This record gives sequence, structure tokens and C-alpha cells, in this order.
Amino acid sequence: MLFNSFEFVFLFLPLSLSAFYAVQRFGRYLQLGVLLVVSLIFYASWNFRFLMLLGGSILMNFAVGRALEVAVEVRRWRLANWLVAIGVGGNLAILSFFKYAHFIANNLNAVVGTELTMQQIVLPLGISFFTFEQIGYLVDIRRGRSYRWNLLHYALFVSFFPRLAAGPILRYGEIVPQMRDPQRGKRAAEDLAVGLTIFAIGLVKKSVLADGIAPYVTHAFAAIARDQPVDFFVAWSGAFGYTCQLYFDFSAYSDMAIGAARCFGIRFPANFNSPYKSSSIAEFWRRWHMTLSRFLRDYLYIPLGGNRRGPVRRYANLMITMLLGGIWHGANWTFVAWGGLHGLYLVMYHSYSTLCLKSNWGRRFRASLVGRVLGFVATFLAVVVSWVFFRAPNFSAAGNMLRGMAGLQGANLPEGLSFALHALQPLLSTIGVHFGSGSGSEMIRTWVWIGALLAIALAVPNSQEMLTKYRPVLEINNLERRPTPVQWALTPAWAVIAGAAIFLGVISINRVSECLYWQF
Repeated sequence: MLFNSFEFVFLFLPLSLSAFYAVQRFGRYLQLGVLLVVSLIFYASWNFRFLMLLGGSILMNFAVGRALEVAVEVRRWRLANWLVAIGVGGNLAILSFFKYAHFIANNLNAVVGTELTMQQIVLPLGISFFTFEQIGYLVDIRRGRSYRWNLLHYALFVSFFPRLAAGPILRYGEIVPQMRDPQRGKRAAEDLAVGLTIFAIGLVKKSVLADGIAPYVTHAFAAIARDQPVDFFVAWSGAFGYTCQLYFDFSAYSDMAIGAARCFGIRFPANFNSPYKSSSIAEFWRRWHMTLSRFLRDYLYIPLGGNRRGPVRRYANLMITMLLGGIWHGANWTFVAWGGLHGLYLVMYHSYSTLCLKSNWGRRFRASLVGRVLGFVATFLAVVVSWVFFRAPNFSAAGNMLRGMAGLQGANLPEGLSFALHALQPLLSTIGVHFGSGSGSEMIRTWVWIGALLAIALAVPNSQEMLTKYRPVLEINNLERRPTPVQWALTPAWAVIAGAAIFLGVISINRVSECLYWQF
């Protein structure tokens, strides 16, 4: 069941909210029980056979967590370490089987010469996300956090449907206390208004913006998948188009997840904060998939030593973290390359920052308008190049696209544009641009879409900025506190605008279109 579907918007969400608030007067536990049942129904709507997997994972981690907490309390550290190893190892084993078994078998066959054969394994919905959450839960207990909650709270924490499919990656200690908050029900009207507004913004982003540019992106990437050489303009339109599609698709999902959760009185952590406005690759990762970045930092990068053991070790830790972050996204070497590329970007950025900090001129340049603009341009183009590996099915296709972007496969404009560009033909011919087959109107539509979406991404306030007054997410940091002329409020005018957004989003739903991050 997709968030951007008639079933969810007109049936599942209204019925779930009605059942949730109908039992509110009978006590918090009954209300949470209803929400747990609703979440399990949502999961079962995808593949009911995996309900047993989800339930087994919940019971296993809850049992290990309780035993681990007792071991930590009585300071039996060896037992605690064994319990953490068993719990984390069990979670990773389950994730590896479903997500990486086929990938591992194919690579063993290619490298060692074995003849392992495996049927294609169906990937359970959200397994990457709830696996990471439960690993974080166990590690936090080992670090001394005490979670005196019950099985109902834990089961709902793992299965809560707004983030079950594709995050954000939650922490037990930031969600369960909200479930126990006695004041939560008293804010129902505000929670519903804020939640539905954020959900409406996400729905428009998905069904109007992300799905609107998707056909133009598909055209370019379908060509490289067929080993058909693409020229300069087609390659860059595909790369820029996918850059926009993924941005609005993931931003849409994050908004819809945050909005749906807020309707039930639960605030999620921020997960997406206008990352294309970043002036450095480090800032990009503080804004893109923020809960994944937080998880990798706290449970991988820092335990590896972080930046505490000198620059060489720091850079090695960055590379390891980003490579594992890449493979987390999918069982394909292109994802490893994408992660490695971002690791390289981070190493280069931190090396550059270290050099700048050693001189007054360097510090002034970084803080200047020119330095910030150059940082923005370099960061954006680096991210665009990396998305080629994220989207391409294999290295051959990625290489085809990158060669086209470099101009090594020619640069052709549709013949239909030759009349409009007649005066420029001598100059275009001099720099290697020629006229050939293709649709001029389609090319214009593609670049109009790209220009419009980039303008929205860079100039329009995001949902967190627009609703700052109502604390749409758990943490409102300096990035969300920037002044913006568009401020949402609990007024009839904004209610009409939110209703219009929902209407626009709904009428734009014309096909089955999963959010891109649901595949991870």
C-alpha cells in the first residue's frame, strides 16, 4: 500500500485515525494496541508472509535487549558483550540473507569459480530500516541506556507504519517516551492539522513533481541500459533529471512519513533538509537522509575511532563508513562505487578545510561569497555525478552516461531547433554541437522541468521551515530556524491551501509509483 495511492489516502489513513482516536477515552494502552494492529495490517498489505519475520525479529531483539539490560545492571560485561554480539550478528545475518545472498553467490561464482545457484529472494519491506533500528537499540543498552518499557511499546516502535517502509531510522529513546506522554491526546487537533499539511506537501512533491519528471529520466537511463551511446545533452538531461527526481521523491516520502506520524501525535526526527542548498559535501550529508547519516556516525564512524586518531585514520574511517553506507542501499557494486565516491569527496573536503584553516587567507576565502558559491557549485556537480552510479544498472551503463556528460560521444540538438538557433549555427558547429534526429519539443519540456524543479529545491522553503512554529520534527536546529517569508499557521486560509494541495496530489495520481527509497 503506497502513501501516494487512493487506498491509503481515502481508506487506510482515515480508518486508522478514526479507530485510534475513537478508543482514546479508554486509555493509552488500548490506543497504542490499535496503532500496533493498524501497523501490522499495513505491513501485511505488502506481503503477509513476512509478518512472521517481522514478529520474530521483534521478539528476538526484545528478549536479547532485556537480558542485556540485566547484564549491564549487574556489570557482567563479558555476558553483555556476548549478548550484543549475538543480537547484532543475528540481525545482520537475517539482513544479509534476504538482501545480499544472491549478490554474494554471484560474486563467488565469478571470482572463485563456484557454481552456486540461488532463486531470487523477495526483499521484505523495510528490512534495512528496522534492522538498523534494532541494532541501535541493543548497542544503546550496552552503552548504559536503560529502557524500562514493555513489549507493546517495543513492538510499536519497530512496526509503526509511517516509517516502516523507508525510514526515517528511529531511536527507541526518542519515540517511546512520546507514546507514554499523557499530554499527547490533548494536542489532537493541532497534530492532525500539522500532520495533514505536511502529508499534503509530500503528496504534491511525489505525484506532481517527482513523478512528473520521471518519464524524461527513464528515457535517458533506458538508452544507457541498452548500451546505446548518449550525447552530451541527453546525458546531462538524464543526470540532472534524476537528481531532481530523487530529491523530490525522497523529500516527498520523508514529508509523508513525518506528516502521517504527526497525525497520531508522534514527532519523527528530521530526515531531509534541502540538501542541494549545501555549500560543502559535509553539509550535504548533514542534510540528506539525516537519520542514516546519524546512524553511520554514531554506530560505525565514531566506534571506528572517528577523527580522534590522526588524519590518516580519520580518512580511512570515512571511507569505510561511506562504503558500507553505499552497500546498505543495495546489493550492487554500483552502490559501493557511489559510497566510495562520497567517501573520496569527504576526504578531499576535509583535506581542503585543513589547508584553509592554516592561513588567514584560506579562512577568509572559505567565508567569502565567492568561496561559498564555488563550494555550492562544486558540491552540487559532485553529487550529480555520483547519482549516475546510484541510478545506473551496472558500470558499463554508468560509464556510457559519464562519457556522454564529458562530451566524448558528441553533442547533438534536435533538427527541429535549427530554425530557432539559426544565427548560432556557426558558433555551435565550431564547438562541436550539431543538429540531428530527436524531438525538439521533448528536449525543451525536459529542460523546463529540470529548471523549474531546481528552482523550487533551491529557492522555496521546505516543510520544516514553513512549520517551524509548530515543531514539525523532534529537533529544530539552526538550519530550520532561518527566517522565511512563508510561515504556516492554524488559520482557515492555510486549511484551504492544504486541502487544495491534497486535491492536486490526489488528482495527479495516475499510476502505481513506489517511492525510490522503498527498494532499499
